[in-house]
Amino acid sequence: MSLTGTPFLYTTVVLAVVALVLPLLLWSRTRGPRPLRTAARVLMLLFAQGTAVTLVFVLVNNQNNLYDNWADLFGTGNHVQQAADLGHDGTGGIAVKRLPKVRQTFVQATGPGMHAAGGVRVTQLRGRVSGVDAEVYVWLPPQYGEPAYRHRKFPVIEVLPGYPGSARAWFGSMRAHEQLLPLMRSGQVAPFIMVAPRTNLLAGVDTGCANIPGQVDADTWLSIDVPKMVMDNFRAQPAPQGWAVAGYSAGAQCAVKLAVAHPDRYRAAVSMSGYNDPIGERNSLAAQNPALRAENNPYLLLRKAAVPPPVALYVSGEPGDGYEAGMALASVAKAPTTVHVVFLPRSAGGHTMALWRPQVPAVFRWLTLQMGQNHAKGRDHSITGTPKTGAGTPAGTAGAAGSTPRPPSTGGSTRAALASGTASRAGAAGRR
Repeated sequence: MSLTGTPFLYTTVVLAVVALVLPLLLWSRTRGPRPLRTAARVLMLLFAQGTAVTLVFVLVNNQNNLYDNWADLFGTGNHVQQAADLGHDGTGGIAVKRLPKVRQTFVQATGPGMHAAGGVRVTQLRGRVSGVDAEVYVWLPPQYGEPAYRHRKFPVIEVLPGYPGSARAWFGSMRAHEQLLPLMRSGQVAPFIMVAPRTNLLAGVDTGCANIPGQVDADTWLSIDVPKMVMDNFRAQPAPQGWAVAGYSAGAQCAVKLAVAHPDRYRAAVSMSGYNDPIGERNSLAAQNPALRAENNPYLLLRKAAVPPPVALYVSGEPGDGYEAGMALASVAKAPTTVHVVFLPRSAGGHTMALWRPQVPAVFRWLTLQMGQNHAKGRDHSITGTPKTGAGTPAGTAGAAGSTPRPPSTGGSTRAALASGTASRAGAAGRR
């Protein structure tokens, strides 16, 4: 029985009801010696508590798309077939453009939200370069199948969840495609292909979107294998002009790191409640040692870059949860790199889907402008709906709801923590 399926949910509901009714019916009717009656009543109480906890877990998991299946939940899943040393650029010297085309078969995805807004399709991709074997979800914009667009190539955005998190979260909990469908039809947002690859590749750890020989080549999976498959199977624009990457929480750190590290593969990145230092996620493989940690810290990558990468970054967060990370990036960014920081008040929703879900329209309006899709009415709005200047924000500039924000309290963070962006995690709990 599927962990996220309707049958399992209904089963837990029925068991919870039975567990509540049993004590009411049998408590005073239990027969036998006193120790036996006591044991029976204790078992009824434990059964009631167990079913209640299970039901709450199932509801929370379905709402937030934390675990896709039983293997993810129990930490037994492994989607890495090999993890070779692929070198600095993550290709292992392979001429990726000369590889044969990847032809994939897609089917209708199942689960909450997967049939909405035209439906989400899924395929099992075996990465030729990364050695990762995992699912990839794809949603096509409404214009994709229209005759007027039959010769048109579309921009692509890779969307990444937090940790733990399911690739389906952007379509389930975030309902991104449902929010964007009317905006794309009305021309307020450019039509994007949305691609959600699995990021939970190893049992019980966050890969940090890093390449770690002998363990995982997550960077290559996300920035080489998945984009090649999409461009081989859909009318997708080439990289980097037509590609962007977005994420929340751990996925946010990954998104910015991928764009900064690979400006030849991405034009823009979006970070919602992210952080710069991989140590922000205690289970991140990218924080195993100082060298690996530095290689996967976008703040350090920007600061040390001999040539500033031509990428645009959108960073939103509350004080103590993403805002400082954005300001740190802005402080070291040099043209042509641009950093657009959006300050969100602590009352905006916390480190939850309630904060990230409403940002989807604003994020895609910003992407519409940053990626040159000027035929769409890419007006940028903050989470509160207040117009603001989002496109072409100069490096080092912060944007909020119509004005530059007042610096938030640092909550006792050290100057070094603020500079590196690690302070963005200081006051937040329950990371995903």
